[in-house]
Amino acid sequence: MIGDKRVLALVPARAGSKGLPGKNVRPLQGKPLLAWPIEAARGSRYVDRVVISTDSTEFAELARAAGADVPFLRPDHLANDTAPSIGFVEHCLDTLEAAGDTYHYIVLLEPTSPLTEAQDIDKALETLVAKEHDADAIVGVTALASSHPAFAVRIDTDGLMQPYSSESFGQLPRRQDIEPLYSLDGSLYASTVGAIRRERGFCHRRTLPFVTPRWKSFEVDDLVDFICIEAILANRELIKNAEARPTPCRSST
Repeated sequence: MIGDKRVLALVPARAGSKGLPGKNVRPLQGKPLLAWPIEAARGSRYVDRVVISTDSTEFAELARAAGADVPFLRPDHLANDTAPSIGFVEHCLDTLEAAGDTYHYIVLLEPTSPLTEAQDIDKALETLVAKEHDADAIVGVTALASSHPAFAVRIDTDGLMQPYSSESFGQLPRRQDIEPLYSLDGSLYASTVGAIRRERGFCHRRTLPFVTPRWKSFEVDDLVDFICIEAILANRELIKNAEARPTPCRSST
């Protein structure tokens, strides 16, 4: 609970996965992937209940073992590749509300973003509450660096490389001159339940950005992502210590 408002954490984990089969239960440092967001939510100061939405009895048992509640199994029509992503969120809220279990805030934590920590959840909720007159939701984003569209290229019909957003390569901007842009990184989504009902999504005109460092923005889509995340977890404290150190001044000459 934050203030007098109850907070629900929802972890979606359907059984079907095309890029990396079984990824939601793939072991990561000895724990199934879906256990990571569950443990992060359970470590939050504000989350009142952690629920998993899954269509798999196997996943349900693993989620229970990690500390999540499994009050229902997700219906098949909400667990296929064509189901709208908001459908399982609304199904969860409807099911809980029918049982008299209501919340003011909902936090969505995907197993594919196992680097999200309890303090990230708490900071996002605190930011959302502080801005409640201007915003109803907050969503994780990360800065675009090497993937900034200013440096994108296309391949023309002759098989040659052409700049995508400039007339010529000589007109490409300097990195320090480009407008900062961000991409959704899947690290977390939080919203008032009222806004979810009204907007049917987390991203809308009253959504705040929750900017995460690049190392926390990795998502598990394939085996390469998984290997990268394993390496990050093995060196997480080293990365955090490096972030905490002041950046040395660089000479302009």
